Amino acid sequence: MAYAYDTSNIFARILRGEIPNSTVLETEHSLAFRDIAPQAPDHVLVIPKGPYVTYDHFCAAASDAEIVDFARAVARVCAALGVEENGYRAITNAGTHGVQEVPHFHMHIVAGRPMGRMLEQS
Repeated sequence: MAYAYDTSNIFARILRGEIPNSTVLETEHSLAFRDIAPQAPDHVLVIPKGPYVTYDHFCAAASDAEIVDFARAVARVCAALGVEENGYRAITNAGTHGVQEVPHFHMHIVAGRPMGRMLEQS
């Protein structure tokens, strides 16, 4: 699959400072911020600063330093939210069938209430 990155997507604009955000954590290669339409008491998005469209694109094309930084940023966000005891859901959507709304790889960390089943039978 070819990954065409859209530099006008909302997360690219956030990374350029064109749109404000509620930053939870910023590292050399990652940014974590609160979702503007939270689905639970804690809902944080973690994004790489590089131009990656989906999780598989990120895993295939990002540098080792970017991958490690992103993984550790997710861990730091979970620790900062204090979600280890009761749990959380980590979600990333890819493409049309995955209902990806923003074409920039991002991981949702959702916590603070029971989430219910992840998928329902169709």
